Amino acid sequence: MPIYAYCCSACGHQKDVLQKISDAPLTTCPSCGAASFAKQITAAGFQLKGSGWYATDFKGKTGASTAAKADAAPATESSGHACGSGGCGSCA
Repeated sequence: MPIYAYCCSACGHQKDVLQKISDAPLTTCPSCGAASFAKQITAAGFQLKGSGWYATDFKGKTGASTAAKADAAPATESSGHACGSGGCGSCA
């Protein structure tokens, strides 16, 4: 729920009120009782910076480049085996 800032134009009383967006705005000042309690225009509590989260973080990669990497055979050494060290069962 957003917090709205209110100010009374009759007595100058200020108050921050936690309200639902669908709630009707307050009109009666809790300090003096005058019907001159109104919402103030305030700055947003957050800032959006950068070039955008979708383009840099969550955009999908092309299927062709990832499929080509998955199909590539492992590199082999001169012995013809994948590890090339001679320490595994397939190199012995």
